[in-house]
Amino acid sequence: ARLGSDGAWAPLLAARGVEVTPFQAANCGFDVGWSPLFADRFAGEPLKNVALRLGETTSRGDAMVARYGLEGGAVYALGAAPREAIAATGRAVVQIDLRPDLSLETLTARLSRPRAGQSLANFLRKAAHLSPVEVNLLREAHGLDLPADPAALAAAIKAAPVTLTGVQPLDRAISSAGGLTLDSLDGLALKAAPDILVAGEMLDWEAPTGGYLLQACFATGVAAARQALTRLEQEDRDAG
Repeated sequence: ARLGSDGAWAPLLAARGVEVTPFQAANCGFDVGWSPLFADRFAGEPLKNVALRLGETTSRGDAMVARYGLEGGAVYALGAAPREAIAATGRAVVQIDLRPDLSLETLTARLSRPRAGQSLANFLRKAAHLSPVEVNLLREAHGLDLPADPAALAAAIKAAPVTLTGVQPLDRAISSAGGLTLDSLDGLALKAAPDILVAGEMLDWEAPTGGYLLQACFATGVAAARQALTRLEQEDRDAG
């Protein structure tokens, strides 16, 4: 809002009978109840090339441990699913696969090698190339005592449950959901106020952050301009 994107137009249009869906944060981080030790030590550390799953929704990419919870491209790519789960039940349990490019069988075989007196953290670093933040994320997800059995340990690495408990506010979000409903539009003109054309994040839609979001904003801006020109040309013809 401090940069001017405060949605102040929404109540003005609602007062003219336009249907506006309340705004919600999109492409945003989520709260996680990390232990203080984990949050203090690993806030700002990346989780590189991980896979996230929430129900039938999956994503691949990088995530970032934040002091408040979890953020980053792989989190944003889950779309509305975690936000909707939190709204419905107060939480969303995301399964994180820390080694999505390794099958469970391959990872189990690697973890079946003799530890030869190594600490578990050092063994996981060498056998599975887990970073310190990933090893400690496993402990946050599964408890301090990780499984000793190689198959169970591999399964834990392939599915580390992290509970999201809240959504970061709009002012911390990259984009927003909510806005003018598609049913309220004739093309990109408002049915209740045909002299007003709209575009971009004024519309009730959302997309993964980056190119998809920007391209759709630019494209709807062009489409709105073309619709306005077409209308002006028609008015000139009618006046002539």
